[in-house]
Amino acid sequence: MTVIGISGSYGGLNLGDEAILTSAIEQLRAAVPGVEVVVFSRNAAHTRENHAVDRVLNPREAMKDEITPEVERLDLLLLGGGGILYDSEAQTYLREVTIAQRLGVPTYTFAIGVGPLKDRVERDAVREGLDRMTGITVREPSAKRLIEEIGVQVPVTVTADPALLLKPEPFTEEMLAEAGIPRGRPLVGLSVREQGAAAPDLTDAAYHQLLAEAADYIVQRFGADVVFVPMERADVREAHRVMGRMAVSERAHLLQYRYTPRQIIGLMDHFEMAVGMRLHFLIFAAITGTPLIALPYASKVSDFLSSIGLEPRATVSHTTAGTFLADLDRLWDHRAEQKGLLRDRIPVLMERARETAPLALQTVAPRAETAAKAAAKAAE
Repeated sequence: MTVIGISGSYGGLNLGDEAILTSAIEQLRAAVPGVEVVVFSRNAAHTRENHAVDRVLNPREAMKDEITPEVERLDLLLLGGGGILYDSEAQTYLREVTIAQRLGVPTYTFAIGVGPLKDRVERDAVREGLDRMTGITVREPSAKRLIEEIGVQVPVTVTADPALLLKPEPFTEEMLAEAGIPRGRPLVGLSVREQGAAAPDLTDAAYHQLLAEAADYIVQRFGADVVFVPMERADVREAHRVMGRMAVSERAHLLQYRYTPRQIIGLMDHFEMAVGMRLHFLIFAAITGTPLIALPYASKVSDFLSSIGLEPRATVSHTTAGTFLADLDRLWDHRAEQKGLLRDRIPVLMERARETAPLALQTVAPRAETAAKAAAKAAE
């Protein structure tokens, strides 16, 4: 039996990462019948309950001598996907990779994002870890550029985010009613994120005011209600901060953080537009053909916009309210045009996303053949 490990920011902390894990497991099971999937998760109970996995371990709670035997039995360890190699966290996510490489277990990155990486120690750790990889796939060109910039010699292939391959689940009228979202008026989805290591350019809270003005404009200009969609728990707090600055906050609604990625993708079908910051919020909108406008906080968002044929926008910190409101007005009037663009572009990205698993799995067969030959030789 083939045993494949997956290590990343899993455990219910972020809907984007959960979408990636769901997609990765589906692809592995489709490609390798009978595969045993082992996930290294930050919340083993959550992963066990919400994903079709065989074994789950929390490497942040386990000791090295507990993790090593689990890694040793793997035929392949996948790192990612998701943007996990950045300042303050990169070395943590490379822990199982380092163990696997010392044990001779093949390691492969699964459409990861990389950066920001400004800390020299973190850059050195990433370079050393990636240089021992059997192969590297990333989800955006900026990740490839950064990997090459820090001196990694292993060739890098750009594919696409695994979450693009997820199918939506219906977000029913009953679910909308239960969430307190009224019908009868257009709905526009909004996404806001917190400051932090993964978003170093968000140096102040001015973007809360920008989003509040945008939300008010959407209500007053388009006659719509706005729905804040948290992609992780911290987004709930950030949404409240935006709503607290709105003039018409009674027309704003905050979804609870309790839905699955597939359900949130299904929710996008109810939106006339999706406006916001989180990458996977934008990806979920694009999957359903929902017109979107981004407030980029990192290169990964700008890269995604380019990949679907939209012009990269100025980052949040360099966006003025006047410019952004004018862009909202323009998109509202040209929603049908962007829907057509997404219909053309998303299938292309999906095909690129489908390339990741076959590339990674090329390393499994040779390893199995080598083990079989060694066993046959030992039996002679």
